[in-house]
Amino acid sequence: MTRNHEVIQRWARARGAKPATIAGTERGDRPGVLTFNMPGYRESSRIREVTWDDWFRTFDSRRLNLIYQEQLRDGRQSNFFRTENPNREDG
Repeated sequence: MTRNHEVIQRWARARGAKPATIAGTERGDRPGVLTFNMPGYRESSRIREVTWDDWFRTFDSRRLNLIYQEQLRDGRQSNFFRTENPNREDG
């Protein structure tokens, strides 16, 4: 788990992932649900790429953590990630 921008960018770039949001979840002009666009993995018509600046501004303002996995048990690279807010009451 991390909040470190450099660690997050390094993890994403190693997978060819780009910062993104899910269309339809925006809050006014701010990105909605944060995700990554990973080639061949999470491509969808609902995924909209955003800049790293917008992604991190939203990530930081929501006080999120990125939970991520480097490798699967068999040693292959893992694409698993999720964002979470540790202060959510229902979390």
